Amino acid sequence: MRAIRLETHGGPDVLEVVDADRPDPGSDELLLEVAAAGINPVDTYFRDGSYEPVSLPFTPGVDVSGTVVETGDAVEGFEPGDRVFGTGIGNATAQGSYAEYATIPTDRVVHLPDGVDATQAGAAGVATVTAWRALIDHAALDPAEYCLVHGGSGGVGHAAVQIAAAVSARVLTTASPDYHDALTDLGAETVLDYGREDLADAVLEASDGGVDAILDHRLDDYLQFDADVAATGARVVGIGENSPDPGFTNDGAARSKDVNYQFMSMFNTPDLRVPLRGVAHLLETGKLSIEIAETYGLEEAGEAQRAVMEDSVFGKLVIVP
Repeated sequence: MRAIRLETHGGPDVLEVVDADRPDPGSDELLLEVAAAGINPVDTYFRDGSYEPVSLPFTPGVDVSGTVVETGDAVEGFEPGDRVFGTGIGNATAQGSYAEYATIPTDRVVHLPDGVDATQAGAAGVATVTAWRALIDHAALDPAEYCLVHGGSGGVGHAAVQIAAAVSARVLTTASPDYHDALTDLGAETVLDYGREDLADAVLEASDGGVDAILDHRLDDYLQFDADVAATGARVVGIGENSPDPGFTNDGAARSKDVNYQFMSMFNTPDLRVPLRGVAHLLETGKLSIEIAETYGLEEAGEAQRAVMEDSVFGKLVIVP
């Protein structure tokens, strides 16, 4: 099979297409013919050495969709020919999905409903499971609550807008003006330019005085902002930052409103199949779609990883082997 391999850590140029042996599934694994593999920032961290992969040589790719080719001896509930999608490979425990074939443990994969596009599903994993965990599990978002999603045009952001809308929350999001109409179409009630100087005032006005739940992907920029626009008892879920030293300039804004903060990583999800099944249902019913900004071949993996970190795109980037 053709697969991406990195022999040493470094920039995007260390990703090379090689001819490799097709892997054999372990007893609790599926062997998939890969239909699509989403591109995520976390993939680049395993490549550059910020996070350690399972071993070198290494094939990145956390997300995957495909068709079951072979099942391990202990596998139940899956058969060759089944369409599936999942996430949580291509990390410190397993090789990834930038390849024509990949293995995945059965505890991080679910069936893909008929009619759901395999390319969208291959790009769904990290983005949708992160959004689901943040809003459904941690924020316990209820109907009619105001929900602020920072960066609604990104992979997690555009999924979060749709998941919040699916539970009938009142969704506010921020984005470049180029993406406002698209985010409105995805279910956002209010879309604001993140660069406006009166952004906090605009959020407070649009939310009748404060938001109930906030999904924050840049804590170093918005930690204080979140406290300032929060309603009493608001839940803030932090999923990332550009600088590892976020801090308050006035924590009294949070204390005075009993704001709850939860910082999370998708990789700590107790059972990835639970949010994946929820995502599958939303995809099947049309309440969630994954916007594909660009598709790449295996030989373009380096460019895809550069783009996911440097370019402004609406939705997701994906490799189709």
